[in-house]
Amino acid sequence: LDLDAAKVELEEFIPHVREMSDSSIRKMAGRDLTRFKHFKKQGIAIKFGRFSQKENDQIKKNVKEFLSLTGIENAEKLLFTSRYPEERETINRLKAEFLFCGKIAEGIPRPWRLIYYRARKIFDPNNYKGRYTKEEKEKLKKYYAIHGNDWKKISEMMSRSNLSVAMKYSEIKSINYGPWTKEETQKLMHAVEDVIRKRSKLEAEKSSSEKSRRNLSIDREKLYQKLPWTEIETKVGTRYWRQCKQKWNSILTSKMTKGQQLYKGTKGLQAKINLIKRLYAMKVEDANEVNWEELSNAIGDVPRAYVQAKFYKLKVSCVPLWQRKTFTEIIDYLYDKKLPELEEKL
Repeated sequence: LDLDAAKVELEEFIPHVREMSDSSIRKMAGRDLTRFKHFKKQGIAIKFGRFSQKENDQIKKNVKEFLSLTGIENAEKLLFTSRYPEERETINRLKAEFLFCGKIAEGIPRPWRLIYYRARKIFDPNNYKGRYTKEEKEKLKKYYAIHGNDWKKISEMMSRSNLSVAMKYSEIKSINYGPWTKEETQKLMHAVEDVIRKRSKLEAEKSSSEKSRRNLSIDREKLYQKLPWTEIETKVGTRYWRQCKQKWNSILTSKMTKGQQLYKGTKGLQAKINLIKRLYAMKVEDANEVNWEELSNAIGDVPRAYVQAKFYKLKVSCVPLWQRKTFTEIIDYLYDKKLPELEEKL
């Protein structure tokens, strides 16, 4: 496919494909387009967002089978080949010969690049080294001052993963962990407005026939879904991206509910009851399969992140040993044990 044809075909599966670089589009056309069409024939939609346990298990299965097929010693050598310079040539030859790209993505309806990054996160031994010590944080600041955003180099120096050092630096460079000031809040709101305006302008340029008055639900979706939080973090300057996201959702919730306390008193009890009943009725096996947008009205007119946060608090406070339970077991416990208590209390 030429580039324009690739964009047209991929746009059916990746709506934002025209915002991607030409090299990324060409790679996706080669690695993903045939897979995407195959999933479409099966009636399976292409997924984004957090990986489910089922998908994580499939990645582990794919990696294990590929190791068995090629004789490569372990997953670290397969996924972090540059760490083994003496064996690099042999490993890369085996990866090419046994079609590594296709094999690792088997059975997973997602872009190959996301599957590959997830596999690297699962199998990188440097990802599971616990909390950063005070000394490590100081080293990280020092290395960043010398090497800037070269996370690959910094990760090797610290024996941590690329993602881990990048995320930790983003967190520790923030200078404010207290209540948000009025100035910070204004910066956040301007930053979000800026990225949404740019995105809307791009979309309008793509479709000259687009109506000037968009559907309300589409506008709302833009307010809290898939915003570039690291870019927003940079614009705010004094807060970690996760703080920005949490604060923005808090602002949205207050605006959308006109400042009403939806989760207090009898309203709060009713909201918890509605949430448990709706989750139970969905009969899904993984939290990533829940349509949180649909659940918003179980509590009120609120962003999806607000509902997710309330569910998290509910399971942590009410379900014993919830970390060891599956999503289905958590929902069943809430429905069988907690729901009758809440209804009686109400």
